[in-house]
Formats: sequence, C-alpha cells, structure tokens
Amino acid sequence: MGSIGGLEEHLQYPIARRDESVVDDYHGVKVSDPYRWLEDPDAEEVKEFVQKQVKLTESLLEKCEAREKVRESMTKLFDHPRYEAPFRRGDKYFYFHNTGLQAQNVLYVQDSLDGKPEVLLDPNTLSEDGTVSLNRLSLSVSEDAKYLAYGRSTSGSDWVTIKVTRVEDKKVEADTLSWVKFSSISWTHDSKGFFYSRYPAPKEGEGIDAGTETNSNLYHELYYHFLGTDQSEDILCWRDSENPKYSFGADVTDDGKYVLLNIGEGCDPVNKFYYCDLSALPNGLAGMKGKNDLLPFIKLIDEFDAQYIAIANDDTLFTFHTNKDAPKYKLVRVDLKEPTVWTDVIQEAKNDVLKSARAVNGNQMIVSYLSDVKYVLQIRDLKSGSLLHQLSIDIGTVLGISARREDNIVFIWFTSFLTPGIIYQYNLGTEVPEKKIFREIVVPGFDGSEFHVNQVSCYLVDMLDTLICCFFFHLAKLYLLGSLGLAVSLSLNSLGGCVWAPFGCSSYMIGFSHIQVFVPSKDGTKIPMFIVARENILLDGSHPCLLYGYGGFNISLTPVFNVGRIVLLRHLGVVFCIANIRGGGEYGEEWHKAGALARKQNCFDDFISAAEYLTSAGYTQPKKLCIEGRSNGGLLIGASINQRPDLFGCALAHVGVMDMLRFHKFTIGHTWTSDYGCSDKEVEFHWLLKYSPLHTVRRHWEEHPDQPCQYPSTMLLTADHDDRVVPLHSLKLLATMQYVLCTSLENSPQTNPIIGRIECKAGHGDGRPTQKLIDEAADQYGFMAKMLDATWID
Repeated sequence: MGSIGGLEEHLQYPIARRDESVVDDYHGVKVSDPYRWLEDPDAEEVKEFVQKQVKLTESLLEKCEAREKVRESMTKLFDHPRYEAPFRRGDKYFYFHNTGLQAQNVLYVQDSLDGKPEVLLDPNTLSEDGTVSLNRLSLSVSEDAKYLAYGRSTSGSDWVTIKVTRVEDKKVEADTLSWVKFSSISWTHDSKGFFYSRYPAPKEGEGIDAGTETNSNLYHELYYHFLGTDQSEDILCWRDSENPKYSFGADVTDDGKYVLLNIGEGCDPVNKFYYCDLSALPNGLAGMKGKNDLLPFIKLIDEFDAQYIAIANDDTLFTFHTNKDAPKYKLVRVDLKEPTVWTDVIQEAKNDVLKSARAVNGNQMIVSYLSDVKYVLQIRDLKSGSLLHQLSIDIGTVLGISARREDNIVFIWFTSFLTPGIIYQYNLGTEVPEKKIFREIVVPGFDGSEFHVNQVSCYLVDMLDTLICCFFFHLAKLYLLGSLGLAVSLSLNSLGGCVWAPFGCSSYMIGFSHIQVFVPSKDGTKIPMFIVARENILLDGSHPCLLYGYGGFNISLTPVFNVGRIVLLRHLGVVFCIANIRGGGEYGEEWHKAGALARKQNCFDDFISAAEYLTSAGYTQPKKLCIEGRSNGGLLIGASINQRPDLFGCALAHVGVMDMLRFHKFTIGHTWTSDYGCSDKEVEFHWLLKYSPLHTVRRHWEEHPDQPCQYPSTMLLTADHDDRVVPLHSLKLLATMQYVLCTSLENSPQTNPIIGRIECKAGHGDGRPTQKLIDEAADQYGFMAKMLDATWID
C-alpha cells in the first residue's frame, strides 16, 4: 500500500502475476524477468493489467486539487493563433497554422506572401478525435508546386501512409503508399514522382494494429513512386539484405541532377554516402520499370566513420557538413571527379558547435552555431566560407530556417523561455540584410516584453580555487546572484549591481527572468543549467522545483516557450530548470560520447549534481523537487530515482527506455545500441545491468536502516501506440516497483505512490492532438502539485 501525499488513505495496488520461471542467462549471469508476459500487448492479461492501473491512477488524480485548475489555465493559454515559418515551392508559399485549440495544425497555401491563404490540407477532418496527424518528415511539395505528398499517422504511431493531393483543386489522388516509417519524401524535378523509404509488409496472416506491435523493424528499402501508379509498381532503388538494420534516406539535389543516398545503422551521427546521376540513366527512372536492377549508386563514403550531410553542389563540386576529425563539426568540399581530395570551407571552431548550414541567395549560406547552449547565426560566402554578416538573435532557440539556395528571402523561426514565437523575415538581396518581423505569436495574458533579458559574462571565483565562466540573465533595475558562496566580478558596464551571500544566508532573486549556471558534476565537469523563476523569490528552499533532462543521442536542450511551464511558474510558484547534461549535443560529439556507452553513468551523475545544486543554493529542497524526462530522458529519471531516491520528492518518467537488457529486441530499439551498447555483448551487458531501471529497483531502507529512505512519488507515462519506445518498458517497471517497494511487504515504508498513466490512441509524442497535450499536462502537473504540496496561486 502507498499513502497519497497529504491524505490518510492508502493506495490498493493491483497484484500482478510473477512468473519466476523466466530466467535469462547473460554470459553466465542469471537474470530473472518475472513480468515477461507484459511484453505482449494483445494478451488479455496485459489488457487487464493496464485497465487496473488506469483505474488506480484515476482514483488518485481525482484527489489532486490542482488538476482541473491546470487544465483550465492551460486551455486558456493554448487558445491563441500559432504559425510556423512559411516555405516556398514554385510560385507558391505554404505554411502551418492553428487557430488555437484545433487538434492539429492546418496546412495553408497562398500565391504570394500577401496573397489570400487557402486551406490545402486540414488533418482535423481525417478523424473525429484529432488522432490522425501529418508526419512532418514525410511531407513534401513538388518542384512545380502542383502536388503535395504527405504521410498520415494514426494514433501517434511512427507508421505512416503516404497520400498525394493536387494543390490547385485540393483533389486527393488515388496513390496510397503503406508500411512507410522513418522516411522523407523527395521529388524529382520533373514532378513525375518521388523517392521514399519503407519496410516490407507483414506476411500474409499477420493481422496487426500498426503501432501496437513490438517486432523489430528490419530490412528498410528505398523506392521511387510514379504518380498515378499502384505501390506494387514502385521501383526498388536500394536494399541491403546482408545488413537488415541499415536505414536509407534519399534526397534529390537542388539542381535535380543527383539523388543522394544516406545510409545509417544506429543513432550515432555517422553515415555512408552514395550518389546516383539521374541524368546518366539511359531512359531515366522510367527505364528502371520492370527491371530487378537497383539504381547504379556510386559509393563516395562507404564506412561509418563520420557524418556527411550535403549542403550544396555545383555540378560535381559538393559541400558537406561533417564531424570527420571535427567533433564540433566543420564544412568541407570535394569534387566527385577527385573523391580523395577534401578541403575545409569552414574549419572546426574551438568552442562553438557548428549545428547546421543552409545554402541561400545563390552563393551564400546561413550557418548556425551553438555557443554555451545559445544560438549564433551568420551569413557566410558559400565558396570561401568567409563571414559576411552576423545576424542578431536573442537567447533562445532557432526552430527552423526556411529557404533554399535560389531564395533571397529567408524566414527564421525563433522561440525562447519568454518568447512564444517570432518569425523573422530577412531580405538577403540587399547589401546589408534587411530584417523585419513577419509574424509574432501572442499569448493572451502573457507579455514577454515586461522582461529585459541580457546575457552577461561573469567570472565566478569560489572561495577555494575554481574559476568558472558563467552567463546569467537579468532585468534592467536590479541584479542579484544569491546563496552561491561566490565572489563575482562583472564584465559588462550595463549591469547595475551584483551582490552575493554565502550558503545558509537568506537572499532574494529580484528582477530577472532566467539565469544560466554551470554546475560541477561528480568528476568536476561543468554542466550548464538554465533556471527560470518568478521575480522576488526568497532562496530559502521553500519553492517547488521541476528539473528536466535528456542527455543522449547528440540531442541538445535549448530554451523554448512552453505553455505548461508558464502555468507552473505563475500559479504554482515553480522554479523550472533544464540541465544540459552529457550525452547531448550541446558541445559537440565529445560531449555526446562522454555520456554514452561505458560512460552513460556520467549522465546520471550530471543530473544528480544539478539537483544537489538546486537544494544547496536554496531554490528548493528534496521533498519539493520533481524531476522529469522523456524517452531517453525517461531512462534518466528511472535511473536517478533508483540511485538517489532521497534527493527527489516526485518523478515524472515519460515513455522511458527501462529494460536495458532487452530494448534492442523491439521495433526500432536496435538502433539505440550506438548510444547504450547491447546485452548480447558481455562487456556491454555489465554496463547496462548496473543502471537499467528495471533491474536496479531496491529497498534503500534495508541498505541504510539508520537513514531510512523511500522512493519519491512516481508517475510512469506511456501510450498504447508508442511503437518507438514500446509500452512494455513502463509496464514492466511499474509492476516491478509496485511489487518490490509495496505489495511484497506487509507494512512497507514506501508510502509515496507509484502509478502509471497509460494513454490510449497516442504514441511516443509526435502528432498528439491539443486536447491530449492539455490533459496529460493537467494529470502530471496536478499529481506533481499534490505530491510536492504546492499551493495554487490565482
């Protein structure tokens, strides 16, 4: 049994059957798996388990007073018009727009930027409940802007069905392409068809609900589809039967001459790179019909030694974005006629990560750097790489750069903690780029302009011997860095003043919106962390705090606007934090590798160090601290509460990878071995067993009877159509935690609840309709507020 925070009654956990006969032998080590039966989503026993857990969770959530208030507040804040950056094809512009509470964003088309917009495709008409969405990866307009090819996803599944619509009259063509997953769409310039990727269809008799199955996705294939033909007639362009785990993606170059083939095996930023000269095909692609031959690709890069992304080409002269001998990335150039001669266009920077480059305005490019988790944008010469212009950008995130090489008008989509969204329009056709706001997203009742945010370079010297370079953000009137025990010397004249106080002193944080600090991890590595809080908070440890992390797969966490977080800041007095732990891409490939494979424990150490800092600095205290993460971040939460349950009051683990010994056996899990390793290999098995959330749940009160400690209140969130991190991960961990910590003992010290939120008709997160987003936020943050004893502020 577990007590509900602040209530006398106890949770009555359902008893889940344990099959003690299921024991695996990993390299001589016996590992039991008593809940193996939960891996079958179609079994009646599993469905019954899920129903009982849903009922239990709902019974608790009904007692969370803030739940409906969060729902109401989020609904009000969500109800505002939202736009994405427009993109041009042919003589038309296309963009996505949501009027406010529409389930899915709607695609519009207009003849010019000033023209009248028309609805081209409204996914809200494809289902009554809004659970059919457009897959953005699988969406492309033909070069002449006559056709739209798009992938439809049902219930959040990664599986998509490609359809085609005529732009002029919005007529849906008969073309239907099935069993497509992880595929882009790239049109040939004659607009007769497009390249796409798919998996083989299930064998006859394998009737499955696409999205709920767990079998591995293998034997990816590249096809070309001619408009107006059946999928069975599509041209098989590439396959590799000897390497079933390979994945393929194709892109047609801007000049239409080449189709480029990118081959991947895992999630590491490495790929093979092949190309095919379409103009050299004797009878074009049509001549490949009826033949068993694959396209005659030429192998430029045929090993997984680095990442190569083509930026532009002038006939055979190609420019690539790469991490070859450059963990912070660089731009290089090669002539296909001399494939062994590579030259640098932009060399690797010493400190900043070259995140992307996009060819624009003929012979220019926009390059994007990440500098201490802050975006830097530049215009450079495409041929020489020389700097032409610096584009001013606030502290935040560049969500997208919309332009192609032929365009001199560029759209940059920007957001930050305090900026719901701004789309900037740059005219590069003038000597100095002209910048104006094309569209700005306004949230009723929220005015970010009342905050004055700058970035200030400070040297923080602690009372021992550490010299740290720190950035923080402030308002115009009063600046304060409190309870750090650090002396501060300022480098900007604009700063009005700065005071500090040693640990243990009460101090106020006045007049700033958010700061960035660098926290020393267990091994001394400095970990960046953003802290967002209300003004005038007293650093006395009394505040509820939400710490978010990810730390994997070279993915960077940067400041973005989030309606749910605004509700938490305003109405629950929450301090919101993002820890940029190792494993991510914030500082390039070295930072990524420092949190992968044998060094995965660094991720957990970094996150735990960030949590310790928040308590020692006076922002919060353990019983007021909630941690949250999604996917690989869900693994982070599961491992963190196993290792340091005493440090947290609440945990929200979304769609987490929890069974580290078997993850590679399900759907696309085999691609994650590049970051995690694989239990099939003895050395890697021992890495994984040490931190696998499913296998490291234990009763800490038995290990430390002098310091009894229970797990924090925990919610594991998953969804029935998550075919990326399949639900079995969360279900098995949920059953294990409830048994080990609660039901196996008569009077368990574990009184904090352990519950699961299991969503129906939803997947890993993509394509989730607005109402489901609001409902999930209401449930998880209502639960968090109850467990942290946070008071609602009107």
